Amino acid sequence: MTVLNPHTLSLPKALVTLLTGALFGFGLSLATMIEPEVVLGFLRFEDWGLMLVMGGAAGLAMLAYKGFPLWFSRPLLGGQFLTQAASWNRQTVIGSAIFGVGWGLSGVCPGPAIAALGTGNTDILWALGGIVLGALAQGLAARE
Repeated sequence: MTVLNPHTLSLPKALVTLLTGALFGFGLSLATMIEPEVVLGFLRFEDWGLMLVMGGAAGLAMLAYKGFPLWFSRPLLGGQFLTQAASWNRQTVIGSAIFGVGWGLSGVCPGPAIAALGTGNTDILWALGGIVLGALAQGLAARE
């Protein structure tokens, strides 16, 4: 049996990555999470549909992260299951707060913003520009 390096991109890994990304974008679109008005309604507790979507996604992700290492000896495409200890620090709290404020003001999250581009929503470019600038600022601050 061949053990694949988890850091190399093979054709099967690339295809699975493309397929899961497309499925994720389709799911965001189907759940209307690509529409800022719907997200803002959710954040104002006026629309509970996205709560069900997010709860289902979080539950499935938890099941996968906790269950897959128990059910499989290694990932299907090679490598090994990795864990990373979560640590809270000042930067994490500040970054979370900034993300939450930006999400609350615009109704746009990075994943759905990219998926919204696929629907022709060019107004979302303003939010994506803010996301890119925020990521750039964080990268520059982390260097220091």
